[in-house]
Amino acid sequence: MSPPAPERALRLALVGWGLGDLAMGRRGAALAWLALEAAALALLAAATQLLADTTWYLVPFLLGVAFLVVWAAKAIATYRRARALQGAVPTAPLRSPAPSIAWLALPLLVWSTGFWLFAAERATPAAIIDRFVSRWADLEPVPPATFERLGAEPGFREAGVALYRLQLFCDAGNLAPDCGEATENLLRDVRFTITHQGATHATAMAELVEYQRRPSTLFGIFEGSELVPVPIASVLRLTLQAQPAALGAREWEIVNAEAP
Repeated sequence: MSPPAPERALRLALVGWGLGDLAMGRRGAALAWLALEAAALALLAAATQLLADTTWYLVPFLLGVAFLVVWAAKAIATYRRARALQGAVPTAPLRSPAPSIAWLALPLLVWSTGFWLFAAERATPAAIIDRFVSRWADLEPVPPATFERLGAEPGFREAGVALYRLQLFCDAGNLAPDCGEATENLLRDVRFTITHQGATHATAMAELVEYQRRPSTLFGIFEGSELVPVPIASVLRLTLQAQPAALGAREWEIVNAEAP
């Protein structure tokens, strides 16, 4: 069996870890590498499923990067072995293998971008608050009298009552002129701050603020001014707790809410 062209062996190795070895007649090594690739993919999928939204979110991300690094290293090793097998056999002028290896930048880009779009949603209190705020604008103001009849996730019933309070501020003319046009307008001047964060507990406060202009200096020489948020009223208080998750990791979630 004549050795395959190095470029062909490289392309096969980029399709599957052991396919380049199979083309070179190394059947045992090929089956071992293909089995290792399948096991690595299964491990990556399991780690992503179990840990992507927990405090250990970096574990599946780094496993994915390591998988791609091993993929590239294996492809390069296969290319070099194919070159060595050719020995003194004359070959046609070779193209650079760099363009073929560069194709691995595509799965690296997909993994790096896609992972952060969907992962770490429960990894930190800030991530939970960000998710909460993005859904807050979809709620409707709820009078306190109907509060107990609502069934919703922790924090969202109180968030509806908080919107009702903001609506009262709006009706009294204490918010922007267009505050009554949409729910998100009511939240325009609401700022969330994590007031306390420990290993397993955290507290976040939503406050209605107004922006006041205050004098400032640049480098202690040039005079200017800056807008500073000044709290007007407390709107919503959230209590968060890190709950046990898989493999000893933790997931943050909202466990209590108060609408002052």
